[in-house]
Order: sequence, then C-alpha cells, then structure tokens
Amino acid sequence: MRIFAALFLALAAVTHPAMADEVTLDGTGIALETVATGFDSPVYLTAPPGDPRLFVVEQTGRIRIIDGSSVLPAPFLDIADQISSGGERGLLGLAFHPDHAANGRFFVYVTAPNGDIRIAELRRQDASRADAASLRVLVTIPHRAAANHNGGWLAFGPDGLLYAGVGDGGGAGDRQGNAQNPASLLGKLLRLDVDAPGTPAPEIVAQGLRNPWRNDFDGDRLYIADVGQNEWEEINVIAPEPPGTNLGWNRMEGNACFRTTACNRTGLTLPVMTYDHDTGCSITGGFVYRGAALPALQGRYFFSDYCSGTLRSMRLGDEVAITTSSASLGNVTSFGEDAAGEIYILTQDGTVRRLIPAR
Repeated sequence: MRIFAALFLALAAVTHPAMADEVTLDGTGIALETVATGFDSPVYLTAPPGDPRLFVVEQTGRIRIIDGSSVLPAPFLDIADQISSGGERGLLGLAFHPDHAANGRFFVYVTAPNGDIRIAELRRQDASRADAASLRVLVTIPHRAAANHNGGWLAFGPDGLLYAGVGDGGGAGDRQGNAQNPASLLGKLLRLDVDAPGTPAPEIVAQGLRNPWRNDFDGDRLYIADVGQNEWEEINVIAPEPPGTNLGWNRMEGNACFRTTACNRTGLTLPVMTYDHDTGCSITGGFVYRGAALPALQGRYFFSDYCSGTLRSMRLGDEVAITTSSASLGNVTSFGEDAAGEIYILTQDGTVRRLIPAR
C-alpha cells in the first residue's frame, strides 16, 4: 500500500507574547502565538459548540477556562480526589454534548484510583462551574495489569454518538492480547449512544489499537494517531461505518510485522502514514484544520509527538515530503480545537499556543 507523504515542519518555541519563526505552508505564512501559560500537565483543549471560551484539561484532575486573555482562577471542574494521575493516568479526555448550551451535559475520560478506565457524565452547574457531585460513571474498563496505555480521547462524531479511544492495557507488546481480542474493550475504538435511555452499552467500532493518543473527525473520516512501540509511529484514517475495522496491532506496528518477518495481514487496514523513531516517538494526534484564520490550510492535518516536539502536517494525497528544520516546541502533549475550528498546541511545560497567520 502506498503511504501518503507528509509535509513536516518545525516551529521555534515561543514565550508570550512573541511568535514562532515564520513558516510558509501552502502559500500561507503561519506562526504560533502563546495564549496562556501556567497549566499543570495540560493534555487537551476543547470548547462547547458556539462558546468562544477554551476549556483546558489538566491531567491532575482539573478543567480550567481561558476566557479571552484571562485564565479564570476557579476551575470549571476539580475531581483530583476521585482519580489516579501521573505517568499516563489521570483526567485524559473531555467532550461536551452537542446540545451542551441547553442541557449542560459533558463527558470525561479518567483513570480511577484502582487503575480502571472510566467514562463518566457530568452536568454544568452554571456557565463557569461544573457540578462535580453529578458525576455518573457510564463505562468501566478493567485496566490494572499496567499503568500505561490508557488512551483517553473522547469526542462526539457526526452521527451524534460519543466515541472513545482506548489503549491496549499497557505493558509491552500487548502481552495480554487485548487489541485483537473482540471480547476485550482494551485496544479499541468505542462508541456510546449517550442519549438512549438507561446506561449505554459500548460498541466496538475498530480494534487493533496500541495507545491512540488523540483522534479527530473530519466529516465522516476519523484520523487516529496511534503511539508506536519499537520502531514506528502511525496515523490511520478510517470510516466508522461499517464498524469492524482492524488496525493491526499487535500483529503489526505501522506497516511492518511486529517481532517477526512475516505476519497475516488479511483483513487489516494499514496506516496512511508512518515515521520511524529516528524522526520522533510517541505521536501526538491533532486536527484537520477547518478554521477561518488560515483558509489555505483547510483540509491539512496537524500533529506532533512528545519526543521531538516538532509541528508536523500532512494532506492526504501529497506527492512530496518537505522538511523545514527549526527548534523544538518541547514535549507536545496534545492539540486542541476551539468552537471556530482554530487549532491549539499544548506542551508539558503548561503552555497553550495557537496557530495564526504570520505577521
């Protein structure tokens, strides 16, 4: 299978209010602007539909609000005493209901104190404060054999269902065989109908995932960034319908057979792009740009990784890969998207940056 080429670029780290070195992409000069600093291990950023504010998820158990140029002093949510955090555990995902403005509902993905994965629903108390006491666990996935590979992505799809990316249960090499086991919810892409009566039952949409770290819907296509193990980082692009996609782990890592020279590839969907660990490691998935500030970049997918910290992008169908050398942003933990479709980058040092047109 032909691997779609990616356009790789790197942008220099910045400090408020300076911007990164200008880079030209698709004929557009882009830079990164610091929006806010001082967050405690930020791992996601999102916003309710139509809300101009930014909601930043801190791995340690809080959700904080950026309102204009200010970070509100009181957190939107603080459940630090209800979760386990550190390493790859913690408060890892957040998704607002498509009708959040009317019903106040939102959903979180957390690691429980015993190590299990929980997907829970909460309700808003007022515009700037959640009701922590409203927390209702919808799904519990046993995850006690190892502390890593928790996954953590949550988002509503175009079908109105809540999707979750779940890691394989941790350790090395999926030693428990979860990713290829249809009886396990580990190593899977799941979806829930949270508007159905009662407690929703998770449906397996795809299997064969190692540790999906940030995904993105672009129309009816889903981009999945799956963290590699020994050699390869990968990006998969799938359609959730029909369910049943097998993304290969742990038969394969990227486009290569895992720990063997030959493997059964029958029925597998291979990644659209891979890169090896000489380039970077621990991929951090991002978003397909659909904002208005950089119209020439619409349809381009932005991503990075924790090790190299370089900003990367790709457009499906690119013919040539181009590299621009520059300094690292640091440890990129996540990307975010606001209600207008603009893209943000979060780093381990607590900084939130936004892609903007170069001056």
